[in-house]
Amino acid sequence: MEQRQLGRTGLRVSRIGLGTLTWAGPAHDGEPASAESRAAEQLKTFWEAGGTLVDTADVYGDGGAEYLLGRLLHGLVARRDLVIATKAGSVADPERPANGSRGHLLDALDASLERLGTDHVDLWQVHAFDPVTPLEETLHALELAVGSGRARYAGVAGFCGWQLAKAATWQLAAPGARVRLAGAQVEYSLLQRGAEREVLPAARDLGLGLLPSSPLGRGVLSGKYRGGARPAGSRGASERLAAFVEPYLGPAAASVVDAVATAADGLAVTPAQVALAWVRDRPGVAAPLVGARTAQQLAEALSAEALTLPDEINRALDDVSAPLHRYPDHDWSAL
Repeated sequence: MEQRQLGRTGLRVSRIGLGTLTWAGPAHDGEPASAESRAAEQLKTFWEAGGTLVDTADVYGDGGAEYLLGRLLHGLVARRDLVIATKAGSVADPERPANGSRGHLLDALDASLERLGTDHVDLWQVHAFDPVTPLEETLHALELAVGSGRARYAGVAGFCGWQLAKAATWQLAAPGARVRLAGAQVEYSLLQRGAEREVLPAARDLGLGLLPSSPLGRGVLSGKYRGGARPAGSRGASERLAAFVEPYLGPAAASVVDAVATAADGLAVTPAQVALAWVRDRPGVAAPLVGARTAQQLAEALSAEALTLPDEINRALDDVSAPLHRYPDHDWSAL
């Protein structure tokens, strides 16, 4: 798999990353395998395809995803063969959903390293913007993490445009004294192009690589929900996760899904491959993060490595999915 630089740093990552949000979740109907065996199948499939970037977080499965990844690093794939990214700062507290305090972040990093069974992570990301904690305190935690060797590079996730610009500019204000932010993780797909308003332009201008999450539109761009279908075992059929998918099941989304399916038919590939290739090759994108339920689904997505969309198909998908930018926002996607 092709490797890319993450922003204006020396860190190289595979241009498709593996997301682990589903790893510590319960098995679906027809999946008797344990969480560890399912995770092992996915990691083996990813590594054999040349993938290196594995993204996780301390809140995925309440630490379960990190724990599984750590176990697999001691037997399945060598630690040196992977770029491990994790996150801290998102907390399960309805009154304070983000905690960017220096104490919380550094404690969370130590706990992540213990679960992962390693002495460092390659990319450590602030998972959410904390409006209560001064931003410079949050960013100081990144300095301490990188300075101590517990993290090699730093980034943010879930920041909006002004938050990202403020954080990255603060880090750049003292060249050589502060750690440059390497990447920004945000949801981005043909069904969610909001990042193009401000986040993507800010990331490109400030030298951060974009790591799109949910690049398949929360699974909707695979076409599995066309015609109102809710396949057994899918998020849309799950009482717990249906609300996560619901925003992307309206008429506007359906027209985008139909266009992706038409393009896939013409290219003799799958809709998931088309959707992933589109976001992977957007300007400023370093690596979309693919989270799959099964190794088979992951293998299908990874086969997009060989696919480059023709210009006319890219233009058609751009047109059918074009977001409505209202003043003072502008469409910077063509830059």
